Amino acid sequence: MLELAILGFLHDAPLHGYELRKRIAALTGHIKPVAESTLYPAIKRLEKAGLLARETRPGAGAAPRHVLRLTDQGRAELRRRLMDPAEADITDENRWFTLLAFLGHLADPAAQAAVLERRLDFLNRPSSFFHEDDRPLRAEEIADPFRRGILTIARATSRAELSWLRSTLGTLRAASDD
Repeated sequence: MLELAILGFLHDAPLHGYELRKRIAALTGHIKPVAESTLYPAIKRLEKAGLLARETRPGAGAAPRHVLRLTDQGRAELRRRLMDPAEADITDENRWFTLLAFLGHLADPAAQAAVLERRLDFLNRPSSFFHEDDRPLRAEEIADPFRRGILTIARATSRAELSWLRSTLGTLRAASDD
């Protein structure tokens, strides 16, 4: 998720590490804050792999700024990760939102639709946070008001996402047919 966010934000524009960290935190920070001890090693890995390049530019003060930019190889890697996301990127809501934030970087509406169809398939499977034996429980079947609340909120969120997915898939399919 972190590497995808780095690649995605640098696709938008070259950034220095601090600005990159702020943008990632704005996207995922309420869920999982980005520590420098996590971000900078990830940047170094991506640099070593040839996906990022570092440029030194004059800073606002006396110190120069190290600005990161995506290489051509980095753009190709971002497209690969967006076209063929891991199953956890589809099923985990936090990872899904990160993927979704950059899915527009895929130019092909059919490729975008294929990713959305995977999410739609996942959301259409019966699921619950709570089970009786192997059967998923619905909100109406749970006496605990807090657990019932979790399922009620999850159902409303899923319905909104399903509606958005179906609408967006219709638009992408129409664009693919043109």
